[in-house]
Amino acid sequence: MDQLSNILQRFTMNTEVFFTGALCGISHLEKQTNQGHLHLLQSGEITIINEQGQSLVFNQPTVIFIPLPNQHRIIGSNDNPPKLVCANVIYDQAHSNPIAEALPTLLHFQFNQCPKIKQVALSLFDEAFQDNCGRLPMLNALTDVFIIHILRFVLNNKMMQHGLLAGLSHPQLSKVLLAIQSNPEHPWGLQEMADIALMSRSKFAELFKRVVGQSPGDYLLDWRIIIAKGLLKQNKSVALVANVVGYENGSALARVFRKKLGVSPKQWLLSSQEN
Repeated sequence: MDQLSNILQRFTMNTEVFFTGALCGISHLEKQTNQGHLHLLQSGEITIINEQGQSLVFNQPTVIFIPLPNQHRIIGSNDNPPKLVCANVIYDQAHSNPIAEALPTLLHFQFNQCPKIKQVALSLFDEAFQDNCGRLPMLNALTDVFIIHILRFVLNNKMMQHGLLAGLSHPQLSKVLLAIQSNPEHPWGLQEMADIALMSRSKFAELFKRVVGQSPGDYLLDWRIIIAKGLLKQNKSVALVANVVGYENGSALARVFRKKLGVSPKQWLLSSQEN
């Protein structure tokens, strides 16, 4: 399994195009639960102002990806009116999304920096600004593909220096992360992880924490909790979920939940359903 497929199969990132064309004036985008935004600027100039009041100006064909819920404004230039495509990036309500959480608050780069992204962008803009049959499903499919190209670009260019994506970009650490993600139920120990990375225990533990931002054991624990949350949302029993993520019984999983989240699995599920 490659660096992205396992996570993208477990945690969906679907797009939904909501605007195509020339932008006049100011557009306000509110913070929505489990939803980010993708803005693709074909031409013209826009200013994006985030919820902290910070602003960025873009006047070249640019990808602007805001992966997590974030209120922001888009202001179109009167002198150089922008033409763009905007999409919501919607995550499965049952999960937090580890990829989105590993990205910066705002990620941007010009189309010319990545030929593959430029190629998809040209197809997307061609579809967006013509009135072909099946236009909207095609746009949503193309923006889905676009998200994967963005993530590939981030990984291939090692744009993240810390966190999950930095680990997935590392030739040795990525093997360990993929092994954990594929087999969360396995009784992973530090020595076995270090062997996969072809390192000594001490060197592996130090490198993992420095790059990923937490110890191998803490990452394993967090990954198991993420998987467990998703299964609980699917109304799987606590005992079954415990076995799937590597614990002997529901009581063992409950101890982990209380230690990490302060509540039992059933209490967490009830709270998540109320929110």
